[in-house]
Amino acid sequence: MTQLLFAGILLAAGLFFILAEVLKLPSMGTAKAMLNAGRKNKKTAKTVEVWLMRGAVKLSKHIRMDEYKRSRQASVLKAAGFNMTPEVYSAYAITKAGAILLGAIPCLLLLPLLSPVLIILAVLTYFKEIRKADEQLKAKREQIEGELPRFVATIEQSLKASRDVLAMLENYKKNAGPAFAHELDVLTADMRSSSYEASLTRFEARLNSPMLSDVVRGLIGVLRGDDSAVYFQMLAHDFKALELQRLKSQAQKIPPKIRVFSFVMLMCFLLTYLAIIAIQILSSLGGMF
Repeated sequence: MTQLLFAGILLAAGLFFILAEVLKLPSMGTAKAMLNAGRKNKKTAKTVEVWLMRGAVKLSKHIRMDEYKRSRQASVLKAAGFNMTPEVYSAYAITKAGAILLGAIPCLLLLPLLSPVLIILAVLTYFKEIRKADEQLKAKREQIEGELPRFVATIEQSLKASRDVLAMLENYKKNAGPAFAHELDVLTADMRSSSYEASLTRFEARLNSPMLSDVVRGLIGVLRGDDSAVYFQMLAHDFKALELQRLKSQAQKIPPKIRVFSFVMLMCFLLTYLAIIAIQILSSLGGMF
């Protein structure tokens, strides 16, 4: 039995390597580099992810997208930090879901009741993977928008002494958060190599944020020689109001558990007072008898 199992493993491995050569699948190193290039953390790609990426690269050659959808997806992937084409990104989601679906085939013979669970898991995995770039871009956009009130207030003060937009961005970059500092790095490098206005326009298009669009509009006005001091004063006032609104909405999202703990603490205080009152009453009654 052991010999048959060992022979089966060797046969499966041999067939895989033959198919990999015939289908011209990318090497493990290539697939791993593609996965690791888009990661912001220090974790390296797992072996399973590398195998899935190899299949995704091969499948991506058969995926067709219209020009608008591909352009939009490429912009989202670039802004979110994914170093892959839209075709490979879509193929990776399909490959990962397909790998889970393959597990449903033996389940049909051994555990039929488990097959629907794997099918549902495959569908959920596909939608999770296909939305991952949008979710990361949304989180990045929210981090940057959280810094914009302070950024606008800094520009408002800087305009009293200078109108050098590049210097303002360089100075603020030193104290910016990681996400905003990275974007300002890209922006300032772009401004040094091309037109200031074009660089700011590309910066606005990368993140597609209404708040950032207002800031970029004001900076372009400064470049054109407009008196933008009043504009940034009004913008700072509006952003401060939006910041207060955002903080209030976050405060309203208090987890229910905290409310439960608050109620438990209140009951503990009440029980403490009742215990003290009960002890006093009992001691008074003891004195009477």
